Amino acid sequence: MENRYDHSEAQRYIEKYSEYPADLALRVYTSRLIGAEADLVLHGGGNTSVKTAMTDILGDELGVICVKGSGWDLGDIEPPGLPALDLAYLKKLRALQDLGDEEMVNQFRTHLLEASAPTPSIETLVHAFLPPKFIDHTHADAIVTLTNQPDAERLLGEALGERIAVLPFIMPGFPLALAMAELYEKNPAVEAIILMNHGIFTFGDEAGTAYGRMIDYVSRAEAYIAARVMPVEAESVSAPDGSVVLPLLRGALSRIDGGPTPRHCLFDLREEAGLLAALARPDAEELLVTGVLTPDHVIRTKNYPLFLDFGALADEAGIGALINTAVDDYHQRYVSYFETQVAAKGADKIRLDGMPRVILIRGLGVIGVGATPKAAGIAADIAEHTVRAKVRAAAVGTFRELAESSIFDMEYWSLEQVKLGKGSPPSLQGRTALVTGGGGAIAMGIGRQLLKAGAVVYLSDISEERLKVACAKLAEQFGGQMVRPLVMDVCDGVSVGAGLDLIVKESGGLDILVPNAGVAHVARLEDLAEEKFDQVIEVNLKGVFQVIKAATPIFRRQGMGGNIVINSSKNVFDPGAAFGAYSSSKAAPISLARLPPLNWPKSGSGSI
Repeated sequence: MENRYDHSEAQRYIEKYSEYPADLALRVYTSRLIGAEADLVLHGGGNTSVKTAMTDILGDELGVICVKGSGWDLGDIEPPGLPALDLAYLKKLRALQDLGDEEMVNQFRTHLLEASAPTPSIETLVHAFLPPKFIDHTHADAIVTLTNQPDAERLLGEALGERIAVLPFIMPGFPLALAMAELYEKNPAVEAIILMNHGIFTFGDEAGTAYGRMIDYVSRAEAYIAARVMPVEAESVSAPDGSVVLPLLRGALSRIDGGPTPRHCLFDLREEAGLLAALARPDAEELLVTGVLTPDHVIRTKNYPLFLDFGALADEAGIGALINTAVDDYHQRYVSYFETQVAAKGADKIRLDGMPRVILIRGLGVIGVGATPKAAGIAADIAEHTVRAKVRAAAVGTFRELAESSIFDMEYWSLEQVKLGKGSPPSLQGRTALVTGGGGAIAMGIGRQLLKAGAVVYLSDISEERLKVACAKLAEQFGGQMVRPLVMDVCDGVSVGAGLDLIVKESGGLDILVPNAGVAHVARLEDLAEEKFDQVIEVNLKGVFQVIKAATPIFRRQGMGGNIVINSSKNVFDPGAAFGAYSSSKAAPISLARLPPLNWPKSGSGSI
């Protein structure tokens, strides 16, 4: 890993944030350097701090600690993302015998310099109790790879040298802060502290020193692991048909917990060569169906992935049966885990859903599952890093997961759950929609309403240029992850089939179909040329037929119903004298759209 600290760039940050202490400007700079490395932190993980001085409203100088705040990501953090707290007061808390999580957060909030500041990291007291000025904390892949081993301390010593200290895993909070401070005081010459199964803390009196030590120790761990990685010959694996597997899988997930309505979700499929090679290993299931690299990941991914191996199985019924059995088994295992932990701890908890967030499919890839593209992408990102780390862990020794008792404590910890946010989801969250004729104003209006309701919307059009303009306008309001362009000719069955396959591959399936593409030709009946009549029928009727036909197997495989919305016209019932072709072409799709629900499973629900 490269040390990217640049003194001229550091000076630029000091000048850019001149209204803040220079120490804080440098803290922002090196925090961003850390946040830019996915092998160090992912999606808001890790935290940083600096001890400095600020002037209060009375003009008195106050010693403060600025710590990463909740909701901020190190990759793009700004000074307000590092709220300042009264450092002298926080240090006094060390005299307490006990400090509960809720009261600890209350102490943070009541000793902020700005009442509107974000809540500081749950590890704030770790940063406050440790003396160094700058402290960096990450969940570096290479470090946690070494800590998740039976003889981790020996490996860490060999890889990182003598200037480190190692602490057994302790949940974040007051007890961890006390243990870290005591360990440092016994070893004041250490440059880093490793928290087993969690990550690494580095520190220094200069921003560049703390950051440089982080890069140095992670690089040592990476080199140590790389020297021991030997290629493992993968088995020859046939790739299952994703257009069949993914909708069947999505449907099976929707029925987890047996609720009255399906649980809609989105997929994020990763199929890089290295991931496929890992899934093709002879020991893939044994190695990869193990716990998370660090407990912080459990709220995003659950502790275990779901592993699917279809072998030579090719018939749809057999694939569906295997998926249903595997999903049911996964769910039952989660329920058992919950009940066991609740009984052992005497805890009063409400069970979370038992749906896997990571699915590993031999021959197909790694899938992140989530209610939104962002959630699915986070799960997929973490899963990618986890798969690669476990492969490296196997080369070093044996991957050893953290006990389920500790995982449960983190998964059901209120201070972790708050990271996921609360509130009622939008009515169409987790659903995928396709609107044809996407380059036109009507499609944009339809798409806008679907996006407002939380659906992921694919706009398709035969014109790439019109499509780019339409999607760009909607993306400004709803984001590029939510609205996606799809160049497709609705009159061409091959083009439509390829387009629907792409939607399934990218999101897992389809829930809402709006065959909106259409053309009009004005001519009285005696003046209507046959080729013009055929052209209107080709787009307005055959185009509807093509997309409904291609979508029907997806709806059927998912088994949770769906919606087909026909954009009709008053001309169906009251045709104009010069709209014979248009009126005819708009009437037939109404009957056509009534056919797919007759083919959907009775367990699902469909509407027109």
